[in-house]
Amino acid sequence: MIRTIILLLLFAAELAAGEALRFQQSGFSADAPGWTAWSARAETMPRTWVEGLVSLGQPGSLAVSGDGNIGSYGGWQRVLRGVEGGAWYRLTVHYRSTGVTSENWQIQPRLDWRKANGERAGEVDYAYRSAREGEWKSVMLQTQAPEDSAAVAVQLFLAHAPQGSVWWDDIRFERVPTPAPRLVTIASVNLRPESTGSSEKSVEQFMETAERVVPSNADLVVLPEGITVVGTGKRYADVAEPVPGPTTKRLGEFARKHNTYVVAGLYEREGHVVYNTAVLLDRHGNLAGKYRKVYLPREEMEQLTPGNDYPVFQTDFGRLGIMTCYDVAYADPARGLTAGGAEIVAMPIWGGDQILAKARAIENQVYLVASGYDHPTYIMNPRGEWLAVARERGSAAVATIDLNKCLRQPNNNLGDMRNRLPRELRLDVPTEIPGTAK
Repeated sequence: MIRTIILLLLFAAELAAGEALRFQQSGFSADAPGWTAWSARAETMPRTWVEGLVSLGQPGSLAVSGDGNIGSYGGWQRVLRGVEGGAWYRLTVHYRSTGVTSENWQIQPRLDWRKANGERAGEVDYAYRSAREGEWKSVMLQTQAPEDSAAVAVQLFLAHAPQGSVWWDDIRFERVPTPAPRLVTIASVNLRPESTGSSEKSVEQFMETAERVVPSNADLVVLPEGITVVGTGKRYADVAEPVPGPTTKRLGEFARKHNTYVVAGLYEREGHVVYNTAVLLDRHGNLAGKYRKVYLPREEMEQLTPGNDYPVFQTDFGRLGIMTCYDVAYADPARGLTAGGAEIVAMPIWGGDQILAKARAIENQVYLVASGYDHPTYIMNPRGEWLAVARERGSAAVATIDLNKCLRQPNNNLGDMRNRLPRELRLDVPTEIPGTAK
């Protein structure tokens, strides 16, 4: 009787919440009122229980175990009513696990939106951004409820992890303000200097062109790969210089004058080692970061040294990643940058496959900005569509984008791929180098 009264009170609170819908729970009693175990079929039901010895905050957590069954899929869920269609909500959950080999897809905190009649509204949304907090991880998703939703099932699942167990605690679901637009104006320059004879003259042509074609309100200016070698007739080592050095100083002067960030490719010398490096200058003209090209084609490998990481840089408009030219032929540079939180990927490029560039934007749901010689100069959205293109030499592709639209990228058939792709990516399946025998 007492449990029934508690459930009725919780149900009434959810109905009354309306626009102020807010749920938070840390600590669970033996019967976990309001929570139910779920799986699509009885034979795939994992073992679920309330664990009294593992918790974050109040005593007790919601536990799920694969129980030795590779087919197990499911866990705990709770339906919250009073959702307003079109409003924005944030889910935050904490978990710790053992025996789970691939957390990104085997541990699944989800939002399953429901219509007033109980049918599914839209597609399931996955919480995927995580941060470690001691022995626990926090996972967060901020997203928009489908227009026809009236409720949501908060689902805390374990997928196909026969030796795995996960404990869930400190669960929050709340309405948040609609994100305000976060506008960024980008200019990508199309120029190929010829017969300059020196790095200084080539760089100066880029600066003169940028002065003419970049709008005064630009937040980010992207130049191509190798601006210190193109048109000079020289070898990479001949034009290599320290970073910071003369070219970053000149780029910094432009950045400071126009109060903008600048990305450009050059050749960096560190002792006897030469790198194909892309640099980032901030609005004050200071060196804010650099990326050493990881994937070098044979023609470069013979003369240059590859980099070994994919840094992501915090700017005042968002998080920026850089990849260079041949990186576009491989999946991991763009994936590594977006894993680090990049919202925009700048791509100085000599020449490369346009279809692969489109794939990198789509598969990572990221804006891609290319500035090239034998590759088009454009600004591409997460759907692989050009927002702007500079077809003529001495021109710029210019577009203003709203980075907060990256928070949700709905697909008519598959839902929001921004949060779905990271939760379904299978990096645990072993692969061999193509053409090699096992």
